[in-house]
Amino acid sequence: MKSWPSPSIPNLPGRAPRVLVRDTATGSQLPAAQGDTATVYVCGITPYDATHMGHAATYVTFDLLGRVLRDSGVAVSFVQNITDIDDPLLERAARDGLDWRDLAVREIDLFREDMQALAVIAPDAYLGAVECIPGFIAPIEALVARGAAYPVAASDARLEGACDYYFDVTSDPTFGSVGHYDDATMLALSAERGGDPDRAGKRGPLDPLLWRAARIGEPEWDGASLGPGRPGWHIECACIAMDRLGIPIDVQGGGSDLIFPHHEMSASHAKVLAQEETFARAYVHQGMVGLDGEKMSKSKGNLVLVSALRRSGTDPMAIRLALLEHHHLDDWMWTDEVLEQGVQRLRRWREALAAGRGPDADQTVREIRVALAEDLDSPRALAAVDRWACRALRDGGTDPDASRLLRSAVDALLGIRL
Repeated sequence: MKSWPSPSIPNLPGRAPRVLVRDTATGSQLPAAQGDTATVYVCGITPYDATHMGHAATYVTFDLLGRVLRDSGVAVSFVQNITDIDDPLLERAARDGLDWRDLAVREIDLFREDMQALAVIAPDAYLGAVECIPGFIAPIEALVARGAAYPVAASDARLEGACDYYFDVTSDPTFGSVGHYDDATMLALSAERGGDPDRAGKRGPLDPLLWRAARIGEPEWDGASLGPGRPGWHIECACIAMDRLGIPIDVQGGGSDLIFPHHEMSASHAKVLAQEETFARAYVHQGMVGLDGEKMSKSKGNLVLVSALRRSGTDPMAIRLALLEHHHLDDWMWTDEVLEQGVQRLRRWREALAAGRGPDADQTVREIRVALAEDLDSPRALAAVDRWACRALRDGGTDPDASRLLRSAVDALLGIRL
């Protein structure tokens, strides 16, 4: 699948220190890379609606991670999927009288435009689930052969005697080690987030779907011994990550609403398939962005869209600054005031740089690097630039290189083009 053009990244003198991130599974800060390379997998959108601020916050956060890793001298291999076949997509297409493929293409194109506008570096591999389906079949068959997956009769399937296939979570002795939720919480989240804990015939209520037998009116693919149908959600990311990055990967990323079931399940799939104890060395999760007291989500319809703000004339760099004002671990509410702060900060920074000269910027660049290397502390990095801009506007400066250095650093490290 085509991604989008990446922005050019200025070269900076010096390097960032070793990058640490907070690992959801342990609660500790861990290195984001083990050596001079880092493998990063970030879960992408289901393309049935436009990019909202929750999506934007997630992809800006992992763009920030990629930027500071590269600045620290680490080569980054970054893979992102897009779930271009799933129940929400089919349901939205049916509601709106569209072909599901046309809806997906429309929203993926808009997502690309939003990411380019926000100066997000494109993944090295950007893969749709549909194009990867042939590669999911053999791993599911392997899970079945090992007894880690099993069939459940699907009475409403298109073909008589067809079965859905489920993963047995007890086949992974470390299941639950990502989120550390209790059984009651996992059951509730499974029911809320696409699982079917009440499905008759399953060995366990938390067992997730691997392969859905073909139903009348639904898209389907050849599943070899599994029969015609389509894959479940979690196995897609497990297979793509294993195929493109190998495991263990360094960082598994996404929104905090993916901790369970998605990241828990996909990790278990991969660990059982690869006979590895670790899927990701660190799980990094973006906090939820809300609106009017609730999490911003497509299902609720309480959305502030990147594309709508762009159409209204809002500078995408102001949107990015509004997102970076909040630490990635925090849940927060989007308001008009949040955006206005981004607009005003962008104005001040550009005004401070306009003279072409300013106070020494070396210390400011060091502060940005240290802040980002310590669990992507973007608010602290922004505050460092604010202090430089305040001095420049108040006292001026005589260093002709300071403005150039700071402009390049803000671009390379924070993704803010001034």
